[in-house]
Amino acid sequence: MPETAAGLAAALANLLDPRARRGVRHGLVVVVTAAVCAAVARYRSYTAIAEWVADVPDTTALALGIAPHRRPSKAMIRRLLQALDPDRLTTAVSGWLAARTAATSPAGRRAVAVDGKTMRGSRTTDTAARAAKPPSDHPAGTH
Repeated sequence: MPETAAGLAAALANLLDPRARRGVRHGLVVVVTAAVCAAVARYRSYTAIAEWVADVPDTTALALGIAPHRRPSKAMIRRLLQALDPDRLTTAVSGWLAARTAATSPAGRRAVAVDGKTMRGSRTTDTAARAAKPPSDHPAGTH
């Protein structure tokens, strides 16, 4: 399993597979792990997820448990994800993400959002982004 998806298969292991056993070519954990990796990479639609699965290098497909020459189709991914219990899937994925965050955050440090500190789109190849204006000390409505 690639280091970036470490522990995800174990987190998904308790999901119930809604499919009949007959004809299952791709394991539940394999397909959901690939879908989660695609979603983390900002591939959100079923089409985009299937494209991500189709385009990953063979070594990544093998690490995810997918045979490079036999990857899950868009229809199969869609049907499986739609049939899963959304609450159980959310619980499994959020638990995995929380564990990853706790494992990768240095002790005593926490993340701080800094959105709005630079002006979006003001950076060019020659110029650094401009800093946003600091908030005014004037009370609201007295400019």
